[in-house]
Amino acid sequence: MRQKSFQTLFVVVFVAAFIPVMFPVFELANSGTPVVAGLPFGFFWVVLWVLIVAICLAVLYRIDPDNARDQEE
Repeated sequence: MRQKSFQTLFVVVFVAAFIPVMFPVFELANSGTPVVAGLPFGFFWVVLWVLIVAICLAVLYRIDPDNARDQEE
């Protein structure tokens, strides 16, 4: 993967990570009534997105062209 396309992908993941927990979008999920896995839905929503972002960052780390070059040397 080229460096430029990797940087674009990183920016997309970075922006997509914060949109679900920002004010207008989070208000859609901010309620305590449905309980998921023993957590109020608002808290579950934040934990879910933290896990999704962690997985995305792990994938980005694996496909990082600079990381691949460092391992070859």
